[in-house]
Amino acid sequence: MAEEFTLAPMRRLLKKYGDIKVSEEACEEMRLVVGEYAAEIAKKAISIAKEENRKTLLARDVREAQRR
Repeated sequence: MAEEFTLAPMRRLLKKYGDIKVSEEACEEMRLVVGEYAAEIAKKAISIAKEENRKTLLARDVREAQRR
């Protein structure tokens, strides 16, 4: 899932919270962490939609998945 995200947004995200140099390795690790987290949320959200017998994933499914 990490390959879905590019390094540039990860660098911007990391730099947003401090005026500091960010290594490429840090960007790559952030990309892996974000990708793993997003994959878990996606799986939970899809499960919620299926439990409700829906074929459409809704924003509320993603929010609920994040809470679980």
